[in-house]
Amino acid sequence: MSDLPEQIGELWQRRGELSPADTDARRIVVEVVDLLDRGEARVAETAATGEVVVHEWLKEAILLLFTLSEMRTTELGPFEYVDKIPLKTGYERAGVRVVPGASARWGSFLDRGVILMPSYVNIGARVGASTMVDTWATVGSCAQIGERVHLSGGVGIGGVLEPPNAAPVIVEDDALVGSRCMVTQGARVGAGAVLGEGTILNPAIPVVDAETGEELSRGVVPPWCVAVSAARRRELPGGEFYLPCVLVLKRLNEGERHDKAKLNDVLRTHGVSA
Repeated sequence: MSDLPEQIGELWQRRGELSPADTDARRIVVEVVDLLDRGEARVAETAATGEVVVHEWLKEAILLLFTLSEMRTTELGPFEYVDKIPLKTGYERAGVRVVPGASARWGSFLDRGVILMPSYVNIGARVGASTMVDTWATVGSCAQIGERVHLSGGVGIGGVLEPPNAAPVIVEDDALVGSRCMVTQGARVGAGAVLGEGTILNPAIPVVDAETGEELSRGVVPPWCVAVSAARRRELPGGEFYLPCVLVLKRLNEGERHDKAKLNDVLRTHGVSA
């Protein structure tokens, strides 16, 4: 793998000249996407400093794959697909449970113990061990989902493929993302956090401490807390408006597992649910 970043970089510089007829270029790109598919490489990771490190050359390889691939028809029983990227395979060997109606693209990685209810995982995404992707949830391109995470029904994890240096969505270990949440544009959910259902989180959404009113961040929910959708009153030239925010209601002890009964009590106190 030592020279693959340089080879991808060279291909990226002349990407406008490439086509599916360039078999040598496609061979290099396929080798790289195979690394992603097997979990031997990942598009992004969180450094010890807390900063997100993006491996741009891997995103460039994914983008090059679209240039170097032709549309193909795939027939699976009564279903027909027409796409440039094949579906992922080898679930039983990988120890992954896939319920009918679920699909993942080749180039995504699903670690052992992952459960896919009828859902979708896009190329470049990584889903950690023992995580559940629940019914009609989607994991967008290059999103990084940790271990023991629950993405509840209808959750939308946005994809971030272009530009190559853009950080993808990251949901860290042990998080619970409530039904119909939308986490997009490189937003982050910290380890062990609970995101109440229907919450929208992106880098433009302020995350506010309910106890102090302090704005903690934008688009980043801290680890080990319970956070829900809320709104703040703002006076603007056109009148009074309520703008969305995410409210941190409660801090959890680090490593504290989510007791559903206690969690429901916390949320009911504030008139919300997860």
